[in-house]
Amino acid sequence: MNRLLKCLASFACALLALPAQATLQITDDMGVVVNFERSPQRIVSLLPSLAETVCELGQCHRLVGVDRYTNWPASVKALPQVGGGLDPNIEQIVALRPDVVLMATSSRAGERLRSLGIPVVALEPKTHADVQRVMLQIGQLLEVSGAQRIWHAIDAAVMAAAQSLPAGVRGTRVYFEVNPGPYAAGEGSFIGETLARLGVKNIVAASLGPFPKLNPEYIVRANPDLIMVGQRSVEGMMQRPGWHSLRAMRGQHLCVFTADESDTLMRAGPRMAEGARIMARCLASKAPGVKKSPRAPIALTALTGAQPPRGSLPSKDAHPAWGGPAPDRS
Repeated sequence: MNRLLKCLASFACALLALPAQATLQITDDMGVVVNFERSPQRIVSLLPSLAETVCELGQCHRLVGVDRYTNWPASVKALPQVGGGLDPNIEQIVALRPDVVLMATSSRAGERLRSLGIPVVALEPKTHADVQRVMLQIGQLLEVSGAQRIWHAIDAAVMAAAQSLPAGVRGTRVYFEVNPGPYAAGEGSFIGETLARLGVKNIVAASLGPFPKLNPEYIVRANPDLIMVGQRSVEGMMQRPGWHSLRAMRGQHLCVFTADESDTLMRAGPRMAEGARIMARCLASKAPGVKKSPRAPIALTALTGAQPPRGSLPSKDAHPAWGGPAPDRS
């Protein structure tokens, strides 16, 4: 009996000496398996759409640092900013003692942070399916319920936006410019997917990529019915050769989004449904096939009702990773 007790005691000691086993495992978009002993409580995010997803899941309080572009919800503006995805402040991130850093797959910080013993999860939603997947993955990482319910609500709201449009909108040929490169949102981008669900035709074919840089002549040849563009891009648009003759320009079928609206539209995250509503309001007021009411508003901002969240457009030299679209911050 004594020998048995000694054996059991030795076995118990051996078990205690073993390293703690991971109770949570996430495979990120780089194919890296990341193990956690418990759900991260201190999170640094280097991509706005990921920070927004954390907050949409009701876990904003776990964020201890964000990139310089994250500005929604308003509470995140009080958090330390640790640079951008391409130029993160590694020392500042380390000082925040994060349990995990969320970043885009194209961020340059991952290898360095991992070498310092900081877990990194690289996730970069680029399509509607990606938004759903990332929502579920972050929900799993945070060990919270409701991620699937939130996604269903987003998806249903996009469908409702499409159903709200008059029949005359269907088939409208649209050019969506994301930055004055000009970079455009192609059919294969999450913006292009939203446009398709709204029943309109994107003039930028999927074969050109999700956010291609175009020769302005391409748009002149395509001659879109309607143009969607941010405030910064619209400034020099009429000076582009041949653009004054575009059908959309001649007929004033042009929606100019505020900086805040652009933030919402160009981030593949939980505000995707609001982006669909913004585009639907644009189409309902500006598409050439829609009968205009004498009281119809002209400016898109007059259509939005409540003021959109605050934000700003990216600089021209921003990197494609920070918004999905070439120079934005998703």
